Amino acid sequence: MNIMLFHSTYGLRPAVHAAADRLRAEGHEVWTPDLFDGRTFDTVEEGMAFKDELGKDELLKRAILASAPYSERGLVYAGFSFGAATAQTLALGDDKARGLLLLHGTSDIAESATVDELPVQLHVAEPDPFETDDWLSAWYLQMGRAGADVEVYRYAGAGHVYTDPDLDDYDADAAEATWRTAIGFLQTL
Repeated sequence: MNIMLFHSTYGLRPAVHAAADRLRAEGHEVWTPDLFDGRTFDTVEEGMAFKDELGKDELLKRAILASAPYSERGLVYAGFSFGAATAQTLALGDDKARGLLLLHGTSDIAESATVDELPVQLHVAEPDPFETDDWLSAWYLQMGRAGADVEVYRYAGAGHVYTDPDLDDYDADAAEATWRTAIGFLQTL
């Protein structure tokens, strides 16, 4: 598989590179664009402030420019938190998308969004302050109406970005379960 993996608002940190390496070890080709031009952050608040400073349109433009050279290959879009939201936006707009792997995040869905049984897998903490139960229920229904084939995995007691071992959110058991399930998902595409 060809995978476009987007970082969270923490920036392109070692955990993103480690995730890409783990996927490469499974035989996938993985790209990790740096939407923040080398900036990384120690807190979600700092990262969110920088993301807001750059602006949604600029970040989407950067993501599209990073993905465009590879989209003809049929990409699996993937990402962490904010990066998952970015991946979702691109996957729903790319008729050649092969799949969508969301780690720790989702995004709004345009009313007009349609896909042809796009395989989607979401991994999220339970509870998650950024992905509330009400939001996830509505998101799941909207993705289904758009034509996606969605699987949702929840991890009780894990922190928001629980796959990053350098963050306080880290949960080793939830992270390992996530990667085991995600790798299985990618093998089906």
